[in-house]
Amino acid sequence: MNLLVVGGGGREHAIIKKLKENPLAETIYALPGNGGIAADAVCVPSIGAKEIEKIVDFARSHSIDFAVVAPDDPLALGCVDRLHEAGIPCFGPGAKAARIESSKVFAKNLMKKYGIPTARYEVFGDPAKALAYLKTASFPIVVKADGLALGKGVLIPQNLREAEAAVKSIMEDRAFGDSGNEIVIEEFLTGPEVSVLAFTDGTAIVPMVSSMDHKRSGDGDTGLNTGGMGTVAPNPCYTPSAAAECMEKIFLPTLAAMRAEGCPFKGCLYFGLMITPGGPKVIEYNCRFGDPETQVVLPLLKTDLLTVMQAVESETLGDLAVEWRDGAAACVVLASGGYPGSYETGKKITIPRDLPAAVTVYHAGDALAEDGTLATSGGRVLGVTAVGDTLQAALETAYAAAGRIEFEGKYMRRDIGKRALAAMEGR
Repeated sequence: MNLLVVGGGGREHAIIKKLKENPLAETIYALPGNGGIAADAVCVPSIGAKEIEKIVDFARSHSIDFAVVAPDDPLALGCVDRLHEAGIPCFGPGAKAARIESSKVFAKNLMKKYGIPTARYEVFGDPAKALAYLKTASFPIVVKADGLALGKGVLIPQNLREAEAAVKSIMEDRAFGDSGNEIVIEEFLTGPEVSVLAFTDGTAIVPMVSSMDHKRSGDGDTGLNTGGMGTVAPNPCYTPSAAAECMEKIFLPTLAAMRAEGCPFKGCLYFGLMITPGGPKVIEYNCRFGDPETQVVLPLLKTDLLTVMQAVESETLGDLAVEWRDGAAACVVLASGGYPGSYETGKKITIPRDLPAAVTVYHAGDALAEDGTLATSGGRVLGVTAVGDTLQAALETAYAAAGRIEFEGKYMRRDIGKRALAAMEGR
């Protein structure tokens, strides 16, 4: 089979490596891919992930048998719809279903209409009205840009001054462009956060192993929000009772709500959850695999990924037994110094050839230099993932490997998994 994966980051690399395990996978194309992905797929850097018509033309001309659209932007732009129109089977939601991520307003209104537990909220399209509302609000509070913002469109002001600055930044200064035409202001929830990715064909749903993300740039969850500095799986805060409650009150009702709205969701649905004192609540939905959650979840998948994705496409997921391996996985992100602010690129990357078999290095922000070596090209450069019988073992292996990889300005958090280990000790 000829396969195509749209995207060029660590998430896509994890998907490609898992697809390669299927013996039917002959050639995998990555559009655009990156320097490290080139070792596992044929990269086409001349076609960007948002160039929908070029992607469809490529799929047609290269006899693609199955496509995976991984990032949020092409999903929101209707890449899956166009591929289907061209007769190409693919994994991912259509544009109408992708609104569950591309519009925070749509998602919040959906939850309110169908009684899915989430934070109380108000929607504003007028900055003056938003600023007036803030004067009556309690703090901290959450301010979200309506549209896609590379995972950085959520701000948590601690007081009125910070909240007013957040509104002005999003709505008046256009920090996130048109994504800030409307904003959601919602109550601040407390409790441990849990990420649950799930395969779904619109009716059947198969939750993946839960995970814990680390969004802040600095140790101790300090600093600016990032796309993710590391993850661990499973998340010890996600107990069997919480999982059962989420299935009953969140997962199945969300799928039913999307069907009722005429946009059934097929693909990977990401549930960003908070286990509050009043029970699990939805913080956010994503319409695709999370990054870097994918880098710890897929290594624990025993069932062949291509088979699962084909079952989603054919709407036969309910007939498939999806299995997971025991143990745990940990991912430590190696970033360029200065990320998520300004940073330099073009720094040569050195990766030892003798890393343990339990370690996989996922390439996120690198490119091939003229001499064929790898050099940094983004903020988050590599995701160093290790699997182990225990979370402690996975973390020790991941950090040992991360310490041996070199590039100028390399930065990583030193406390990935610390909260998870503490939660396990407190159980």
